[in-house]
Amino acid sequence: MPTPWGERVLTRFPEDARERLRAWDASDEYLLRHLAERHPSPSGMVVVVGDRWGALVTALAGHRPVQITDSWLGREATRANLARNGVEPDAVRLLTTQDPPPERIDVLLVRVPKSLALLEDQLLRLAPAVHAGTLVVGTGMVKEIHTSTLRLFERIIGPTRTSLAEKKARLIFATPDPALERPANPWPLRYTLPGGIGPVSGRTVVNHAGVFCADRLDIGTRFFLQHLPEARGPRKVVDLGCGNGVVGTAVALSGPGAEVLFTDESFQAVASAEATFKANGAPGQAEFRVGDGLSGVPDGSVDLVLNNPPFHTHQATTDATAWRMFSGARRALRPGGELWVVGNRHLGYHVKLRRLFGNSRVVASDPKFVVLKAVRR
Repeated sequence: MPTPWGERVLTRFPEDARERLRAWDASDEYLLRHLAERHPSPSGMVVVVGDRWGALVTALAGHRPVQITDSWLGREATRANLARNGVEPDAVRLLTTQDPPPERIDVLLVRVPKSLALLEDQLLRLAPAVHAGTLVVGTGMVKEIHTSTLRLFERIIGPTRTSLAEKKARLIFATPDPALERPANPWPLRYTLPGGIGPVSGRTVVNHAGVFCADRLDIGTRFFLQHLPEARGPRKVVDLGCGNGVVGTAVALSGPGAEVLFTDESFQAVASAEATFKANGAPGQAEFRVGDGLSGVPDGSVDLVLNNPPFHTHQATTDATAWRMFSGARRALRPGGELWVVGNRHLGYHVKLRRLFGNSRVVASDPKFVVLKAVRR
């Protein structure tokens, strides 16, 4: 990545020689050029929110910034990219969206996330640390910045304007208004599930901002909940890519003695899953882990993996995450263990499962979704 301070060598995480997606885009470059031209020596506390793969903090490491991210993969990419470019690890302070933010912020740089809710939550959490002299600059691709995005900055930070577009990227400039009356933070959000979806019918869901379908049950998960495997006594179950944890909670409620591992690469998601599990008084043991899928889970130690894999990484459509999840499940399952997957019919997950497991069976389907089962032989 070219920067005003020289080139930086960056990759995504986990590193894959076949990966064709870059670890930065034109919006990262645009923000760095703007800072070098208009604010070459920012002083005080520099906070970078939503830096996807560490491109911004790697370039700005000389200013000892704080990175706030919801992505475990993004945080690990940052660590790797700092090392790759010869930056000392303590040059950048790494925080998650679940950590207390700095008490004072002098420069706030925001990589606009895909989720407007996550942006709202983060701006509301950071606004008390912003003062009249704080430099606030957002960045994103044109397709990621909408009128609603600008309204959030205006409502939470102060008067907001945008730059001209360059290479389909745009900057957001917000002037902090200390007299602004900010709304209360609505996150995390709680709602009641509908009936007809098994053990979690009428139960409570807790969603932190940025979790998929934060204000309602998405139709894919609804379909999955209607076709989960029946309880078979004590067993080790993984809710892989758990989101708000409603699937794993359903298993815990239906099968006394089940030990459920909730895992996701989103800190917001795992916090939601833990809150959902506890809100419903689910029995049995549960572990809540932020990480890369099933990494760290011993081989052959799991009886059942339940998965609704994402097919996007930020704005890019890719099957890399699903493939990594399926491969991890095959390794972690004991012989006879099962992987159950729900997905859009057009994604063709049955092909991948047959390649990995040697088998795949349709459990249920409708015009939009399919539930598949693969057995570890």
